Amino acid sequence: MLLKDRVAVITGAASGIGRAGAKRLGREGAIVVVTDRDEVAGEAAAEEIRAAGGRADFLRVDVSVDDDLKKMIDFAIERHGRIDILHNHAGVQINGTLEEVSPDGMDISYRLNTRAHFFAAKLAVPHMRAQGGGVIINTASNSGVFLDTGMLAYITSKAATIMMTKQMALDYGKDNIRVNALCPGFVDTPFNEPYMAQMGGREALERYVEKTIPLGRWATVEEIAESILYLACDHSAFMTGHALVIDGGESIA
Repeated sequence: MLLKDRVAVITGAASGIGRAGAKRLGREGAIVVVTDRDEVAGEAAAEEIRAAGGRADFLRVDVSVDDDLKKMIDFAIERHGRIDILHNHAGVQINGTLEEVSPDGMDISYRLNTRAHFFAAKLAVPHMRAQGGGVIINTASNSGVFLDTGMLAYITSKAATIMMTKQMALDYGKDNIRVNALCPGFVDTPFNEPYMAQMGGREALERYVEKTIPLGRWATVEEIAESILYLACDHSAFMTGHALVIDGGESIA
């Protein structure tokens, strides 16, 4: 197993990409701390990992609350003695142009998509340094590396997360802590609903995906989970400070 006995903490792991990633790491032997605001779905995700023969705990965490993030890291250390992988995944998508996005929408985007990643990493790094290393994965987006019409708050926060990831990687490489950004494109999950509404419904979004993505489709959560595993395991042992774009070629089209 690629991650045997490694402790992985994942935010936003009750659904979508986060849930698929948690299950994939669990199948590779990781001890998974599933965290999310949704207690029912989060506990179900942890139970799926356990039912498949893995090890998992669930902890309710709202990443916009600093005390919850502290509780999350403390839980991993107190229960398992270490933290090998931190995947900061929870986030929000708020659409709109400059004139359409409210100041609150801009603040929420930054708080969930960037600041929460920062604070969880800040809490985890001392433990990783003391144990001799670790891996941090910050979910950003392909929207952080190229522009997307009418998504100002989202793009701004995701671009900031990518640059923050690079700086973390530069600062903590000497401590054997690798930090990379996961940058998915369109993935078929409910997370797309704000963009879907902006486009005029699911059919309109599907036509857009087919037209603009060279591979002609959007990704499954299982495909993105394979990239999460790659960043978490030793197969990417010489990769740090990288924004791994998985978008079917959308950002180069």
